[in-house]
Amino acid sequence: MDSLSRVNEELAEIEGQISDIFRALSNGFQKLEKIKDSNRQSRQLEELTAKMRECKRLIKEFDRESKDFEYKNDSDTNKILSERKQSMIKELNSYVALKKQYASNLENKRVDLFEGPGEGFAEENVLLASNMSNQQLMDQGNQMIDETDQAIERSKKVVHETIDVGTETAAALKAQTEQMSRIVNELDSIHFSIKKASKLVKEIGRQVATDRCIMALLFLIVVGVIAIIIVKLVNPNNKDIRDIPGLAPPAPSRKLLWSPN
Repeated sequence: MDSLSRVNEELAEIEGQISDIFRALSNGFQKLEKIKDSNRQSRQLEELTAKMRECKRLIKEFDRESKDFEYKNDSDTNKILSERKQSMIKELNSYVALKKQYASNLENKRVDLFEGPGEGFAEENVLLASNMSNQQLMDQGNQMIDETDQAIERSKKVVHETIDVGTETAAALKAQTEQMSRIVNELDSIHFSIKKASKLVKEIGRQVATDRCIMALLFLIVVGVIAIIIVKLVNPNNKDIRDIPGLAPPAPSRKLLWSPN
């Protein structure tokens, strides 16, 4: 971080924030190993995921800043910045993989198999097989087969409808995910542009303040010169006021030595 401070203070600040997030992620995963409750584990994973999103945004900002100053730096400095970025991406990916592993383990713990009791079909006025003729038995068997076929057809229809709904839902989720990704990238770009604009406004403000000071000083000088000119014109014999360079004192009236009278 000290070497980055010599290159660019903003890059050093971003790297410091990323290092703080990495330390928080390391402590968070260590804490996650000690948590036994599934709900608490889920909340902890959500907090760690939010930190990883923030870290990803800062790495993107680090990359943009380094590219902005790429033309000012030498090749060694640019190489160091590239290595720093790759190192940060690698470390973030390791935490992402660890998060996926914990999420998978948590999901496996939540899988429960429920076995419900079989549904019995109440049959009223059942004829005992011993009291039924062969034709009645065949009619009863055909009726049960027809009911079974109808139930199977209804089940197939429900399965097809479920598959169609699932396909549409998956497509909608994919489109929303892509849209959210584009929105996040646009927000990062807007944030970066606002930051650049703020710096530019500050620089313009400093220049305007400097120009105002210079104009005020020039105004005071002009007012002083005008005041001295007025005093010299009103009272030219005042010796306490020095002559202004370039401004000759008023010429004394000449007296004629000889008069025609």
